[in-house]
Amino acid sequence: MKILVCLKQVLDRETVVKIDESGRWVRPDGPGRYWLNHYDEFAVEEAVRIKEAVPGSRVEALTVGPERAAAVLERAVGMGADRGIHLRAENEGYVSPLATAAVIAAYVREHPYDLVLTGVMSEDESHGQVGPMLAEMLALAWATAVILTEVRPESSTVYVEREIEGGDREAMELAWPALLAVQSGLNKPRYPSLSNLLRAKKREFETISADSLAPPAGREQILGLGYPQKSRTGLILDGTPREKAFRLIEILRGKSLW
Repeated sequence: MKILVCLKQVLDRETVVKIDESGRWVRPDGPGRYWLNHYDEFAVEEAVRIKEAVPGSRVEALTVGPERAAAVLERAVGMGADRGIHLRAENEGYVSPLATAAVIAAYVREHPYDLVLTGVMSEDESHGQVGPMLAEMLALAWATAVILTEVRPESSTVYVEREIEGGDREAMELAWPALLAVQSGLNKPRYPSLSNLLRAKKREFETISADSLAPPAGREQILGLGYPQKSRTGLILDGTPREKAFRLIEILRGKSLW
């Protein structure tokens, strides 16, 4: 069984950002720390668990991004993935989910997989669209918010349970090839072993220019960003306590619906 895990490198949640010179995106206000998108860690762990349960399986990790994004491949290999693929894109600005999905789809068409795993969303933008868009572009069966998987090699299917509103679950059985966008809580991601991390740092990942995969023309663009503005101002009441109390009553009456 051949499994692909799609990864994204994101800024640490504690990193302070500010609007960049273009006014259309953000950049770290000082040194920025990047790491593997938290939801994608669950996808890597699930892929490795499937590999351990199904003899002969292979896990490959893929990311789209600039040179620094290759660090997430090292972590995935440290967790047990067999190989890393870096679709290198130098754009540090906004990249739409459609463009990201199209680049990955172009690669996967030439290198088919039985199962594609993604995180349910990214921590930074929270679109939750790359997985479903990728599945549609590749005509794959798919499910989102997956919190349980059971691969059934004898029937080339995967049984999944996905989280829906109200805390309920929806059970599905998907035929391979399929795509699963996994939710947090599906498993407990392992910490990469030191020996695997050292091997990953010495390994050369396959690097392909994203531009060579002919991504589609952009269908959307960010026209500008702005900082949140205060919508309310405080009011300080002057006078004696009695005067303040009467004034407060007048204000509350004025705002009342009755």
